[in-house]
Amino acid sequence: MTSASSWIKADETAKEALVRILTERPVVVLPPPLHRLPLRVGNVVEIVGPSPSAKTLILIQAAISCILPKEWKSEQYGGLERAVLFVDLECRFDVLSFSRALERRIIGANGLRSSMKGNEKDYDKELFAACMKRFLYTRCYNSFEFLATLKTLHYRLQKEKEKQGGAVYMLMIDSIGAFYWVDRAAPSSSTGKNNRKSLSLQTVAESVVQEIQRLLLVNPMLVLAAKSTIEAIRNPGKWSDEKAVGARNQSHRDYMPSVWQSLVSHRILLRGSDDERKYQNHPIFLTEWLLPSLKFSDNFIVNDDGVLVIL
Repeated sequence: MTSASSWIKADETAKEALVRILTERPVVVLPPPLHRLPLRVGNVVEIVGPSPSAKTLILIQAAISCILPKEWKSEQYGGLERAVLFVDLECRFDVLSFSRALERRIIGANGLRSSMKGNEKDYDKELFAACMKRFLYTRCYNSFEFLATLKTLHYRLQKEKEKQGGAVYMLMIDSIGAFYWVDRAAPSSSTGKNNRKSLSLQTVAESVVQEIQRLLLVNPMLVLAAKSTIEAIRNPGKWSDEKAVGARNQSHRDYMPSVWQSLVSHRILLRGSDDERKYQNHPIFLTEWLLPSLKFSDNFIVNDDGVLVIL
């Protein structure tokens, strides 16, 4: 029988433990507008905004920063060189747009210009292929498929870890509220001979949260979940200042069940500029950190290079 002293004997010093934890779970600063707060695995970040407010593009830019290497052939890319799993619940993801965004990031990091030589662009195709292998994609058409995906993710993540030599670092969900109205309309009473509960909004949310929590225990990841807002007030024309303030205060009305809200550790709200200003002919969007609450916000636009924060 092992003695108590040998059981509590330390296998590593505090310094060694800290180095190991920071290596396995590094703090990462994501591209704008998520750059204000350092994030790490275990955090669940909710990106909230109306459609369109660049939510999917923000996920794409974060995914590219994750799958790019820190360094490649003596060139600095500043990435994590880790895998990303993108779960598409909107079923509108455009892989061609994603690949073009990745190309632009590679070209920009090298200080190159996209020059056409026949049908070829001037960028590192070997690096591009290596990055694309780290981008994992799946789509779900209803809550049944989403729950089935979550329940089988542990096996898939383990296979990818063995295949790529590293764990998946980010889990992205676009959009977590995609099936809200369908699930809300589902009856909550028991049905069937075996008296099983139907797939109601509450049971779906509880099951989703339980599965994500189980995944994070065994496969620590940073979770980024986009969510569309329900707009209670629409702008028929120009608003008075009083109406504009009222709309701004109602711009985020959380409709997800409390069990999901309790899982979220960070929440950022995106919305259009109240005065409909433009910058270089691009509409301006505003950010607001709701969780944790920050006293400052950023203005950003979306152009060919992605999300650009402006002063």
